[in-house]
Amino acid sequence: MTESALPSFACARYIKEIGRGPHGASALTHEYTYALYEAMLDSRVSELELGAVLLAYRLKGESSDELAAMLCAAHRSFEPLHVQDGREHARPVSIPSYNGARKTPNLVPLLSLLLAREGVPMLVHGVTEDPGRVTSAEIFAELGIAHAASHDEMEDSLASRRLAFAPISVLAPKLARMLALRRRMGVRNSTHTLVKILQPFAEPGLRLVNYTHPEYRESLTGLFTAHPDAASGGALLARGTEGEAVADTRRQVQVDWFHDGRAETLISPEHSQPHAPHVELPEALDAATTARWIESVLRGDVPVPTAVARQVEVIANVVRKPLDNQPNQI
Repeated sequence: MTESALPSFACARYIKEIGRGPHGASALTHEYTYALYEAMLDSRVSELELGAVLLAYRLKGESSDELAAMLCAAHRSFEPLHVQDGREHARPVSIPSYNGARKTPNLVPLLSLLLAREGVPMLVHGVTEDPGRVTSAEIFAELGIAHAASHDEMEDSLASRRLAFAPISVLAPKLARMLALRRRMGVRNSTHTLVKILQPFAEPGLRLVNYTHPEYRESLTGLFTAHPDAASGGALLARGTEGEAVADTRRQVQVDWFHDGRAETLISPEHSQPHAPHVELPEALDAATTARWIESVLRGDVPVPTAVARQVEVIANVVRKPLDNQPNQI
């Protein structure tokens, strides 16, 4: 049955529960949340009801159980990628890149290229453009790394060069449609959280997950702790740099590793210097200038920023560790 032929999905009973505001709203069960979000992804919800649901969750916030159910539906809405192990049997790594840079250079492409050079298969997925920000996609284009235009191109690029950039519209079109609603509604919705915790691989793969506001650290910690399947393959959680999952060159932050149903702090704030050594970053933030600076780092003309080098070391070490009790794939 085609998506357009699927029956419509009535949401009044769900809106009644989640639409009573931050103090009066109730969380839906896993079953109801899954059914609701699946219907939203399948375009079975009317625009009026869809807007009501998105705004209700914007005000209420998602519980860990609701996030887990939404994530399950999200994963089943697209075809996962099959990736060969890198050198020394390194598991693949995914980096969500949906914010870009406004105040500091966007170093997500540098991080991914350094790890790919270590033999770690790297998938960066995100938006291709964002007005007022410099996206990873734009920097990759300046580096001569084309955006994957199909599922096969993603897998081929990961196999041949250990690196691929996947626009979310190619990786997961249904999620991309939900993200695009931000421009119509003016605010983010639950999908903006989901794409940052997405597991895009068929095999266990490590995800870099970042947060900006402390309350998101608490909700994501609750998600990965209460729902081990949500951290399948492992997840590294840390405060992001302008919403991107790359180390801040100005300071060292706490990094937590969620895996095998438990949490482990790999870098503790009490053992971190408040300020990393000064790094000569490019003065301009545009994609072309950032790309040229990244090339100079890769050539060895400019040192790798200390915080980024430490992030590369931690990630490379994690993806070569065996998973003790690998959870079932969502």
